[in-house]
Amino acid sequence: MKSIPRPPLAQLERQTKWLVLLLLAIGLHVFEAALPSLGPWFKPGLANIMTLLALVLLGPRAALMLAIWRVIVGSFLIGTLFTPTFVISLAGGVASAVVMLLIWRTIPGITLIGISLIAALTHMTIQFITVESLFIHQHALYYLLPPLLLLSVVTGWINGGLAAYIVSRIEESD
Repeated sequence: MKSIPRPPLAQLERQTKWLVLLLLAIGLHVFEAALPSLGPWFKPGLANIMTLLALVLLGPRAALMLAIWRVIVGSFLIGTLFTPTFVISLAGGVASAVVMLLIWRTIPGITLIGISLIAALTHMTIQFITVESLFIHQHALYYLLPPLLLLSVVTGWINGGLAAYIVSRIEESD
């Protein structure tokens, strides 16, 4: 009988880090679902901290996969898989993760706070576009967008600051 070759230790460590970040992101996704909403389709986006950490610690592909799997597994756990809420969350999550990756690669020296701010604004905007184009079909819906974008700036700044703090602590411990 042939034995299965062991993967290199570095690969196992990388996969473990990704899985830890994914589990934390799923936990935050489920936690946020239990919080009262500050507006339609608005949550603080705490799980995006894990996407930012994955981007810095593991790279763009890992961050994008984390954003997708966090929404899928989190939606399964809270019972919204394949509902309009899932579609809205997935659209916002994927779009904001893609924007994070593009900004990370194209704007040298941008901070995690800057990336988080732009990603939060993208997330909210894409959610509104998704809702209006697939579900509600009322342009008046966009009157709600400015105050929610303002809230997105606040939470994007906080989440980016938290991610930057966590990265600095990780770098200090290495």
